Amino acid sequence: MQNEALVQLVVNALEDLKGTDITTIDVRGKTSVTDFMVIASGTSSRHVKALADNVLEKVKEQGVRPLGSEGLEGGEWALLDLGDVVVHVMQVPTRQFYDLERLWQGAEQSRAQHAGEQE
Repeated sequence: MQNEALVQLVVNALEDLKGTDITTIDVRGKTSVTDFMVIASGTSSRHVKALADNVLEKVKEQGVRPLGSEGLEGGEWALLDLGDVVVHVMQVPTRQFYDLERLWQGAEQSRAQHAGEQE
């Protein structure tokens, strides 16, 4: 399955169960760990777990074998490693604390600003 198709499958699975504030970040060239990160919020520990479980179910139906998952027991956050796509599902306070969007998108901005200074 192509990366973009896998990202769309993940986003659809999150939308199916009313995941909120779904963000996709292209991290190609920033890390060798993955190509895309999908970040979404859930409203409660049960919601986070249900969202993560739905993503796992939908990708497995398409023949994608997850490399691993973390945090499913607690429900404050969940991480799903699908290889070229890593999925983070978190409750809002946890998401605000880790601020992954700023971390990964900020790296791109600061690198672009730094490159401009060298010219």
